Amino acid sequence: MPEASTLPALSPNPVRGRLNSGFFALMAGYIEHRLAGHKRRIFAGTGGVVAEIGAGNGPNLRYLAPGTTVHAIEPNPYFHRRLERTAAARGVDLTVHPVPGEAIDLEDASVDAVVCTWVLCTVHDPAQVLHEIHRILRPGGRFAFIEHVAAPHGTVRHAQRLVRRPWRWAFEGCRTDRDTAAAIHAAGFASVDITEFRFHSTFVPVRTQIAGTAVR
Repeated sequence: MPEASTLPALSPNPVRGRLNSGFFALMAGYIEHRLAGHKRRIFAGTGGVVAEIGAGNGPNLRYLAPGTTVHAIEPNPYFHRRLERTAAARGVDLTVHPVPGEAIDLEDASVDAVVCTWVLCTVHDPAQVLHEIHRILRPGGRFAFIEHVAAPHGTVRHAQRLVRRPWRWAFEGCRTDRDTAAAIHAAGFASVDITEFRFHSTFVPVRTQIAGTAVR
C-alpha cells in the first residue's frame, strides 16, 4: 500500500469548488468539441481497470467501454455528484477516492491504465503525482494525458504571466506555465509519445497544449 500522505488535510474552498464544478459542466460541450479528436486517439483501447486523476464531472468516461472499472481520484467533493451521475449513465463501475494525486490509495501495479486531462497544472507536486501514476500502473500499462503547458516566448506566454495569480485563485491552483512534457519524460516511463497542439479558444492562457501516452 502507498505510504500515508504527508500533505495537509484537504479542505476544498466551498465557493470555488462549486463554481468550478458548475463552470466545467457548463463548458463541457465546448471543451469536448475542441478536444474530442485528441481524446479518441490517446484513449483508444483503454479499458479493464482504469484510474482517472482529477476526474471532475466525468467528461472522459464517454471514451471508456461500458463495464470498465474506474477509480476516480477526485479530492474536490463538489464534483462527486455529477461524476457519479455520469458514470451511471455511461455504465461505468465507479469508485470515487477523495484523495490528492500525490497520495493515491491504490496498490502498486493495480491498474491497466491511468488517464488525466487538465490536471497536472493544478496539483501541488506534479513529480509526486507522476510517481504515483507510475507506481499504480501494471508493467506495460499506459498513461494517457492532455495538459495545457507553458507556451514558447510570445503573446500566449505573456498572457500566461499576466493572469498567473488570478487564474490560480479562480481555478484552484491551476498554473498555465508548467513544463509538463519535461516532467513526464523525467518520470521513469519506458516510452513517452507527446504531440503539441494549439487549443483554438478565446481562453488565451491555455492555447498551448500537449496530448500523449506513456508506457510503464
